[in-house]
Amino acid sequence: MLLFTLGNSSDSYLILRAQNLGINAFTISLIYALFNLFYALLSTPFGILADKIGKIRVMQLGWLIFILAYLGFALANKAWEIWIVFIFYGMYYAADGGAAKALVAGLVPEEQRGTAYGIFNATLGIMTLPANLIAGFLWDQWSPAVTFYFGALCALLALVLFSLTFFRQGKFSNNMK
Repeated sequence: MLLFTLGNSSDSYLILRAQNLGINAFTISLIYALFNLFYALLSTPFGILADKIGKIRVMQLGWLIFILAYLGFALANKAWEIWIVFIFYGMYYAADGGAAKALVAGLVPEEQRGTAYGIFNATLGIMTLPANLIAGFLWDQWSPAVTFYFGALCALLALVLFSLTFFRQGKFSNNMK
């Protein structure tokens, strides 16, 4: 999760990318509303899917969608493409948010869940600073595309490590699926 978070910079970079392609502030607000609409509409279906096929698999799907979205942000060269990429980003948010929290709940005993959520959120929050410093450095020194390629690469590596960890530890029990 830490490696994934290292490549998942602030959503401000997504807005900057839209501006970078010539999209004005009003249109960006509409695009961001579209992102939130997809996030809201798909959160429950992804939650249901997590209950059916497992939290781990939905997180893996979410990270795969994130990789596609970040590659889309890197490769976009027309303003209309940003609309599509933000839809994918909303799908990622919907898939990952609930599944990650549910996974934490399944990994620890009930009497330690509050502590586990605190540690989980604190470590992700701590990784946000280096993630944004790296994103800003890559943006300034090379290009916006490099920022998103880096994020996609971190997500891909995290997805592979995450998958290998759970497969090797046999964590695909009914409780953890």
